[in-house]
Amino acid sequence: MNILSRVIFISLLCILFTDSTQAQAQAQSQQQTTDKIVAIVNDRIILKSDVDEEILNYMRQSEMDGQTVEFSKEIWYSALQSMVDSYVLLEKAKLDSVEVSDDMVTRNMDQRISQLVRQAGSESALEEAFGQSLVQIRAEFREQFREQMIAQSVQQRKMSTITITRPEVEEFFNQIPEESIPTIPEQISLSQIVIIPKPLEDAKNEAFEKAQALRDSVTTHGKDFEEMARLYSEDVSARNGGLIPMMSLDELVSSYSAAAAALQPGGISQVVETRFGFHVIRLNRRSGDNIETNHILIKIDEELVDEESAIEKLNAIRDSVLIHDKNFADMARLYSEDEDSNVFGGRIVNPQTGRRLLQIEQLEPALYRIALLLDEEGQISEPRAYNPQDPTISRAFRIVRLDRHIPEHRANLSQDYDQIRDFALQQKTSRIMGQWIDDLREEVYVEFKIPLPNDVDSLNEQEPVTL
Repeated sequence: MNILSRVIFISLLCILFTDSTQAQAQAQSQQQTTDKIVAIVNDRIILKSDVDEEILNYMRQSEMDGQTVEFSKEIWYSALQSMVDSYVLLEKAKLDSVEVSDDMVTRNMDQRISQLVRQAGSESALEEAFGQSLVQIRAEFREQFREQMIAQSVQQRKMSTITITRPEVEEFFNQIPEESIPTIPEQISLSQIVIIPKPLEDAKNEAFEKAQALRDSVTTHGKDFEEMARLYSEDVSARNGGLIPMMSLDELVSSYSAAAAALQPGGISQVVETRFGFHVIRLNRRSGDNIETNHILIKIDEELVDEESAIEKLNAIRDSVLIHDKNFADMARLYSEDEDSNVFGGRIVNPQTGRRLLQIEQLEPALYRIALLLDEEGQISEPRAYNPQDPTISRAFRIVRLDRHIPEHRANLSQDYDQIRDFALQQKTSRIMGQWIDDLREEVYVEFKIPLPNDVDSLNEQEPVTL
């Protein structure tokens, strides 16, 4: 649970997805009726209950990831130290005038929300768990997320100055005992071209016409907007009459915010299309760049898409590469609709490491099944359907090319230099960052209100953390 690995936002949210568990009981057994200040960092205080909650959330997140983490005094003190380090980094950010833009916060929050949606199973499941729309969830946790990003930015600035030379990498590898040199599993690198099938015109027209009819019911026939939203809107906000509370225009989908901003208070928009479907919007009030609206959302039937056209397009692209010698990377940049890979010529990378070489056994199932059918480097698969990670896209099709294949082997500097370098750099970085954090604590007022153990490993010999 060191500062480099804490995922504050997810751990704060995941508590809402799980019922009472053994982890909860264990953590709560450590909490006293009367709260207590356990540490101070400049003008920020850390309560015992804050640490208990951090541990509880961490344990619940581990459960969601299929791991079991038992409560221990070592975890408790490590969590406390991690929280202190987070505040120290925020104080360092103040001194260095480190900030993050609203756009960056929004983009990174969207990515994290997408992860939560995948864990919950769907957008509606996430919203149901919170009893709030995604817009409201973003608003509630936005400032906490901003602080996390600022702390990470301070770390990254320091980490970017840490480098490693080839002699250091070679020295690191040569110090590994012969019997401890690991076996590297089979690895491959892949590229893809993705086409997202468009909704059939019938499905799109049907959704548009339903939204238009609901607008007419309000504007022409005097029906109550909130009642129509409660009855017919397909957004989680329907239960509240379609209310989207006061939000910045930048935090809303661009076409939604543009249509709403053009209205006078009380005005009702024409039917507006976004990636979520068709909206009818009423502007309630506006303050600067913040607006409060109600809306009715009609979604396009995700099952009614033009799969045939998507497959035909991919087959044509595949033929262009295999028969007419077109460059796969160029075709990916031109035609692929996967925004994560198209700018890189379709190259698929590990999202955690950014590396191209992927362990074949760790591929997601749909990609694994394709990879098993590719025998030679340069071979391109037939079009195959899959479910993208983007929760707004229910289905897509892709062709995949095998770029490189490395069989299982014993690690060596010739074949595995990049991986060995990364691991050596990771160890060097961990050592330097630990010392840097220690030095920062000397620049910031830090006071622990409880005695800390000299050796965390000796905690099992001490009394429980009752404070």
